[in-house]
Amino acid sequence: MRLTTWALAALATALVLASTASAAPAWAPAATAPIHPGVNTDTAGGSCTSNFIYFDNSNQVYIGQAAHCSGTGAATATDGCTSGTLPEGTPVTVTGASQPGTMVYNSWARMQARGETNPDTCAYNDLALVRLSAADAARANPTVPFYGGPTGLATSVASTAKVLSYGNSVLRQGIALLSPKEGIQIGATSNSGFNHTVLTVTPGIPGDSGSGFMDKTGKAFGVLSTLGLAPLPATNGVGDLASELAYARTFSDFSGLQLADGTGPFRGPILPLP
Repeated sequence: MRLTTWALAALATALVLASTASAAPAWAPAATAPIHPGVNTDTAGGSCTSNFIYFDNSNQVYIGQAAHCSGTGAATATDGCTSGTLPEGTPVTVTGASQPGTMVYNSWARMQARGETNPDTCAYNDLALVRLSAADAARANPTVPFYGGPTGLATSVASTAKVLSYGNSVLRQGIALLSPKEGIQIGATSNSGFNHTVLTVTPGIPGDSGSGFMDKTGKAFGVLSTLGLAPLPATNGVGDLASELAYARTFSDFSGLQLADGTGPFRGPILPLP
């Protein structure tokens, strides 16, 4: 298998990261933290759902959203290497935060600046990071509502494996019972490992974009990216989080980026699916 230049850089960065990983910041209590996975983010009027909390070696704290949440083209413009996007530095309103965060990493913007040409990377690398102020970072907790977790980063997801998510689209009108979603991955991870096709009850809807996905053990594996219309209606395309983080780490300003684990117990799935 031929490795791309960024993949080789990602491997080298991962080896360094494993030996230099820093301790997580001090988090606010999960029960009262106003900032956590699943809160809404608003970028220039476009509402999305956040996925997970991240931090780096400088203890900067970030909340994740989909890169396409700051897209400036049509809803069908999903190729991150050619689609328009707001620049890094754009303010993002984060529900629960005392002040707007700052989008400091956007995979679309980085791919375009780098001249990325791998079609799978261009189509499915869909992650943005919003840096929280120090005051808001102290009010954040990385625990996913309802399920708990994440319990780490998944490196693979098997076909028909159980998947969990927490969508918080404004179209759900704040009804918390509609936010937890469970389902399965359909088929094997595809597109050079960058894409998972999932079917959940209920499916992701507009505004759920960017929400995080975990496997049945609580390992974080993906970020909601697309709504499938054909050949499998009501399915969703989920970008592979491990691949997206590996790509981000190839840039020197994010070489120490880490997923933050939840601080409480993982509840696990409740529906009788595999």
